[in-house]
Amino acid sequence: MRNIMLSLMTAMAMTACTGQKVETHDRASLQDDFNYVVDQFADLQILRYQVPGFESLSLKQKQLLYHLSEAAQMGRDILFDQNCRYNLPIRRTLEAVYIGYKGDRTDPQFIALETYLKRVWFANGIHHHYAEDKFVPGFTPEFFRTCVSGVEASALPLREGQTVEQFVAEISPVIFDPGVMAKRTVQSGDVDLIRASANNYYGEGVTQEEVEDFYARMKAGKDTISPISYGLNSRLVKENGKLVEKVWKVGGLYSPAIEKIVSELQKAVAFAENDAQKAIIGKLIDYYQTGDLKTFDAYSILWVEDTASDVDFVNGFIETYGDPLGMKASWESTVNFINKEATKRTKVISDNAQWFEDHSPVDKRFKKEKVKGVSAKVITVSMLGGDCYPATPIGINLPNADWIRRDHGSKSVTIENITEAYDRASQGNGFNEEFVWSDKEREGLKKYGFITDNLHTDLHECLGHGSGRLLPDTDPDALKAYSSTLEEARADLFGLYYLGDAKLVELGLVPDAEAYKAEYYKYIMNGLMTQLVRIEQGKNVEEAHMRNRQLIAKWVYEKGKADNVIELKQRDGKTYVVVGDYAKLRELFGTLLAEVQRIKSEGDFAAGKKLVEEYAVKVDPALHAEVLERYAKLNLAPYKGFVNPVMKEVKNDKGEVTDIVLDYTEGYADQMLRYSKEYSFLPSYNE
Repeated sequence: MRNIMLSLMTAMAMTACTGQKVETHDRASLQDDFNYVVDQFADLQILRYQVPGFESLSLKQKQLLYHLSEAAQMGRDILFDQNCRYNLPIRRTLEAVYIGYKGDRTDPQFIALETYLKRVWFANGIHHHYAEDKFVPGFTPEFFRTCVSGVEASALPLREGQTVEQFVAEISPVIFDPGVMAKRTVQSGDVDLIRASANNYYGEGVTQEEVEDFYARMKAGKDTISPISYGLNSRLVKENGKLVEKVWKVGGLYSPAIEKIVSELQKAVAFAENDAQKAIIGKLIDYYQTGDLKTFDAYSILWVEDTASDVDFVNGFIETYGDPLGMKASWESTVNFINKEATKRTKVISDNAQWFEDHSPVDKRFKKEKVKGVSAKVITVSMLGGDCYPATPIGINLPNADWIRRDHGSKSVTIENITEAYDRASQGNGFNEEFVWSDKEREGLKKYGFITDNLHTDLHECLGHGSGRLLPDTDPDALKAYSSTLEEARADLFGLYYLGDAKLVELGLVPDAEAYKAEYYKYIMNGLMTQLVRIEQGKNVEEAHMRNRQLIAKWVYEKGKADNVIELKQRDGKTYVVVGDYAKLRELFGTLLAEVQRIKSEGDFAAGKKLVEEYAVKVDPALHAEVLERYAKLNLAPYKGFVNPVMKEVKNDKGEVTDIVLDYTEGYADQMLRYSKEYSFLPSYNE
């Protein structure tokens, strides 16, 4: 599971905390004149991040990071294809046009095409990375046809025997027709979720009922104590009328890219820090070569139990947010090393994991009697890939398998150099002046915002996802399409509940008993109002993290109305959030946490569906319009993502690597075109 930062809210919270002392040795080493902002277009801003402490690493560690970072880019095409089967041909066509265009590049039509391509790069496809609706191109079908006709046929992703005209006829409806492949992932409603979704996890003609029956039969009579993650690494298709899994592995689907990933992992083994890390990389290689999900579980156990290595990474088919049934995983990668000073904070949390579990407000039946293997650290990321790039999480908690968490624990990270980049890039943007109720709340955010924001992420990832347990006979997939939203709500609620606990003051994690109010205020304002800037007017909330936040905020708002716990007040024609009783708000967080944990532990699909559909999906159109209008005046981008630093080997006359250095100067389009040239290994159509 991962925690995705709502960039505009981070901007608000962190902008105000300039000068705040934060427990990390790396903040002082950041370059003050570093240019964080790379590009801005549509609703997106592209940033750079620094990698403080990299120069101080040993050459062996740098070489390990280098090869892991190469592996982090090798699977880029996989994600594009997973998100929609037409993403690769569309990306490659647009890139060919962009590179070879001989016309006027100031033409509004070409500028619109360029913006569309930049959005496709950012979203790893033709659907919005967050809202998941298909992009509306600002250029005409006629202009597109003319552009494609001007490209050499050899540069286009034509099928065998296909003419350029036939190709344009095939691809144009996918780009221009709003009714074709309209949404990448449909997560709720009465429609067939599989057939309504444009993602490529299931073959044409496969229905939701068929998928559910297929995996129900597969699970029948199998191990329920330590079950494999059925369907995690495959596409389910029909061949001759029969459902068949096409496994993503060497020799299987996506093999050309996976072979490149394996090659870099094999190179990385020579630079592993210890035998445990060698075994981890070796087991991941075995998994990629076989596609065996039991091998994946064995890898996950080795990975979670390694708490000694300074360098760490994630690489593989991990998160299931993109599958409407929450089974099939997107490909992703991050590469990082520990921030030892800041990790002192998360060590305090993990060392007290049993206390937090024991004092949780959930029913005793759903608590872990003994918390095992909870480890947490603050990291510095050095490379992002797949579903963690360009948009990236700020925190990660893995493995996702509940039984591995139960028996072996979990590993949590907070990515502080990413939150640092958000902080530095967003100073002075006017957001809190526009949306925060009064100077009292603004001062609280100024004093505590950075601390409580990072601490909420720590609690969410380190303890929230790892807390609680399923009842023995509960199917881990019982909540289906609502699983991701409810799991993120559970982790957020755990963090929110404990932010207001006196134990955090006792442990020295917050300076005083007032600090938690900053995060409470920000969270409620975000969930009720300001995250709506990410949604087109007239649309509902679709993305799991946004649904989670609205679910929590609307539920506590409704349940606390009688006591004026939260109010929506009007001033000068504008709506503001006012929290009237922080203590009662914490009680409500605890009550909701208990219910969400019950739903998960018992696999109560009906209750989970009701909670999500009632509170997490629908949007107040009047409030939405107001928020959009107010936000537009600030000229801010509601979504942010990153370019990676360029990692380069330095060699002597003998060809020996003497150093690895980072170059931060590469632009957004330059990086995307380079990645498409150097890390593109899959055919345009992967059947």
